[in-house]
Amino acid sequence: METYLGLDLGGTKLLIGEVDTHGNILKYKKYASGFFNQQAALEIIKVSLDDYIKTVGWASDKPVAMGVGLIGRVDPGAGIWHQIDPHRTQPIALAKELSEIYGIPCRIDNDVKSATRAERVWGVGQFSKNFVYINVGTGIAVGTVVNGRQIRGSHFNAGEAGHTRVGINLGVKCVCGRYDCVESISSGAGIDRCARLLCKDYKTSLEIPSEMKGRVSVQDVIRLCQSGDPLCKVLTDNAADGIANLIMNMVRITDPDTVVLGGGVVAEEYMFENILKRLHPSTMRFVTNGVVLTKLNPEFIGLLGACAVAMNM
Repeated sequence: METYLGLDLGGTKLLIGEVDTHGNILKYKKYASGFFNQQAALEIIKVSLDDYIKTVGWASDKPVAMGVGLIGRVDPGAGIWHQIDPHRTQPIALAKELSEIYGIPCRIDNDVKSATRAERVWGVGQFSKNFVYINVGTGIAVGTVVNGRQIRGSHFNAGEAGHTRVGINLGVKCVCGRYDCVESISSGAGIDRCARLLCKDYKTSLEIPSEMKGRVSVQDVIRLCQSGDPLCKVLTDNAADGIANLIMNMVRITDPDTVVLGGGVVAEEYMFENILKRLHPSTMRFVTNGVVLTKLNPEFIGLLGACAVAMNM
């Protein structure tokens, strides 16, 4: 049985697992990651993968190939991880190094582009060659498939649509240096930042932890919004407006027949329904398959994407 090894490296965890050619997850194990630079990430991957081989082991023979989904800017052809963000830039030939250490061919890609690959192979790509995958989690990024081909750009930086403005003016400075980017309003991190900015202006029952102790809970924001909490209603409405406007902008730019949403923020049914209400029918009239939540398990779409990278699909 042919299997593929996937490594999904995020800001808080590294998920390692094997899948077969049909996308069935055979084995997996989760490891903590935490804040890292690229060199530290390599050590996290090696220590975790050594443990995985020792404690979990292969499903049958050694995997045919491994794939790694990574935060930031990645050149999948050369196998180089260029940067996590402008403050963490340390190009590393990650694919070559992992392949040499473990004796398994290795390919790498950006995490959201990897998830988009999973959609191409096992999700909406089975019936669509023109779709947009929008991931709304801690941050916001987009994977775009046009005529069956994934868009990457001249510096492998296409899809950073979280750093576009969507008509909501709060004066929130984004990490990119601009103000009121949709990521700074509608992502998990953005909802947290807006809660801290606006809490002095609205009554609320929302627990806002110190920044050292973590972010506000998006689930709590949505739950309290439904019970009439003034602050949480503003936060939820702004987030839904931002995502809806981002969707419509992407529709105007790329003309997809399908828009797929993924990530923890949009997985909440109340948020998803609020986004749909804000979509203008004139703009959306050619999105013939609609706006849908990914049918791939949100917990494992990154792992599936990494395995799709391994398959070079």
